[in-house]
Amino acid sequence: MRAIHVYKYGKKAAVAKPLGLLVRDCFNRHWRQGETDLLLAVPLHRKRLQERGFNQARLLVSRWAEAQGLRLEDSILVRRRMTEPQTGLPLERRKGNVKGVFNVERPESVKDKRVLIVDDVYTTGATANECARVLKKAGAEYVDVLTLAKAL
Repeated sequence: MRAIHVYKYGKKAAVAKPLGLLVRDCFNRHWRQGETDLLLAVPLHRKRLQERGFNQARLLVSRWAEAQGLRLEDSILVRRRMTEPQTGLPLERRKGNVKGVFNVERPESVKDKRVLIVDDVYTTGATANECARVLKKAGAEYVDVLTLAKAL
């Protein structure tokens, strides 16, 4: 758990390599080859990206996605506004915090596609659910979620 905390908040991008291998192994156990058309990392707001220096969700899969035949896209799902960090917020505040935050920039890119959303930590599911909602509304066939960890 400490490695995940250091990765997420300590700006230690080097930790992405071993953590990314864990994510890859999970992917290989739970998804079949060719079952996913499109891979999308939960996007950060541009200001948060500047603060952290990298999108931790994207970095978890960027080293192995292409080798597995997965298309990792960065410009389809976007975060339209900055939100307060979800950490420490109660469930209802988390839902409200991310409501309407995400947008699908090119709906034709997700239409009838099997999409896999990647995030670093799954806590209440508010972020993943909101991403999935806008992707389904844009025409995605279905949306799955892959995370490094589930918060307790």
